[in-house]
Amino acid sequence: MTGIGGRTAPPTDPAELDAADELAHFRDRFVGASSPIVYFDGNSLGRPVAATAERLSRFVRDEWGGRLIRAWEETWMEMPTTLGDRLGRVLLGAGPGQVAIGDSTTVWLYKLMRAAVDHQQRSDPARTEIVVDTDNFPTDRYLAEGVAAERGLTLRWIEPDPDGGVTAEQLAAVLGVNTALVVLSHVAYKSAWLADGPGLTRLAHDAGALVLWDLCHSAGAVPVDLDGWDADLAVGCTYKYLNGGPGAPAFGYVATRLQGVLAQPIQGWMGAADPFTMGPRYDAAPGIRRFLSGTPAIVGMLAMQDMLDLTEEAGIDAVRAKSLALTSYALALADAWLVPLGVTVGSPRDGARRGGHVTLGHPRSRQVVTALWGLDVIPDYREPDGIRIGLSPLSTSFAEVHEGLAQVRARLS
Repeated sequence: MTGIGGRTAPPTDPAELDAADELAHFRDRFVGASSPIVYFDGNSLGRPVAATAERLSRFVRDEWGGRLIRAWEETWMEMPTTLGDRLGRVLLGAGPGQVAIGDSTTVWLYKLMRAAVDHQQRSDPARTEIVVDTDNFPTDRYLAEGVAAERGLTLRWIEPDPDGGVTAEQLAAVLGVNTALVVLSHVAYKSAWLADGPGLTRLAHDAGALVLWDLCHSAGAVPVDLDGWDADLAVGCTYKYLNGGPGAPAFGYVATRLQGVLAQPIQGWMGAADPFTMGPRYDAAPGIRRFLSGTPAIVGMLAMQDMLDLTEEAGIDAVRAKSLALTSYALALADAWLVPLGVTVGSPRDGARRGGHVTLGHPRSRQVVTALWGLDVIPDYREPDGIRIGLSPLSTSFAEVHEGLAQVRARLS
C-alpha cells in the first residue's frame, strides 16, 4: 500500500488490524466515533459514551425532577464513596472504603499533600523535604511549591530524561531521613513514561517517606494495583480515559491504614461525622469520607459511570493490550513516515514503560497542530515542541491512527 505522496507505508493494513481487534465493537458506543474526525486527544478529554445522553435525561426527569431533594438521602449523599468503591474495584486495585469522588484534581492533591507532610512532621520533625520531579504535571509541581512554602519545607527536585521518567536510581539518590513525601505521576503527561509503581513506593517506604501518586494519565488506560503496591495516597481525574466530561470531579485514594492518622486540611461539612448536625465544631467522619470537603458534584459523577460499565465489560487488561497495540502502530507509522522528515520520538519504545499516548517532536509542531485542528485532526501541543497523540483504546481505531499520522506527514512534507 502507499500513503500520501506515494511513499510506501508500513506493511500492516489498518483495516486488517481493525478487523482483528476484539474490542473494535466498543467504538460504536461513543458519540461521534464514526465521524470523519480523527481524535488524538482522548487522554485530555474523552469522547462521550452514547449511553450517557439517556442517563442524563433520566437523571433530570426521574431523580432530580421526580425525587427532588429527597434524592440526597436516597442515593446522592453516598455517591462519592459508593462510586469510589466501584472505581477502586474496576480500575485501581483498591479495596472498599479507600476511594472517594469529589472536588477537582488540584484540590485533592493539595489536601493529600498537606495531610501527608503534616502527619510526617508530627511523627518526626526532621522530615522537612518533599521530592518531586521537574517534568511532573505543572499543577503537581506548583502545589508542592505552595505546600512547602506554607509549612516551611524544602523541595528536592529530580530531573528525569524528558523522553522518559523517574527511575529507581534517581529516586534513591534523593531519598533520606529528611524525606517526608514523594510526589510522582504514574504515567508522565508528556513522554508517557510508565513509572514502576510498586518499586518506587517500596523505595520511598524504606526511607520512611510517604508517596502520593498522580493517576490522571493512568486510570482507565493502564492497570493500577494500589493495594498491591502498598500505596499510601493517590489522586486522579475522570474526564480523560474515564470519559466523565469537562470538569468531571476527581478522585482520591487514602490507604485504610492512614485514614485515622491523616488530618483533613479543608474541613468542609461533607467530611464531618454528621453533616446535618451543623454543630459548633468539626468532628471528622470515619474512613475515607473524612477527606471530602464540599457538596458532591452529583451531575458530574453521572457520565463516568457509563465508561466504567464499558471498561468493566471489556476488562482493563484487554484495554491495556489494545492501548499498547495502538501506540505501537503509531510508533511504526512515525518511524516510517515522520522520522525521515525530522520528527523525533519523545516516548518510551518499550511498551512495558509506555502509557497510553505517544509524543512526537518537531520544530514546527505548534503550527502543525493548528493546521490539523482546522482539518478535524485533533492531537494536542505540549511545550517545547511536542505533538501528543493520545489514543483512547475503546474509542480509537487503527484506521484513525493511520489517517491522523498521514495528515501529520502531509503537513510536514
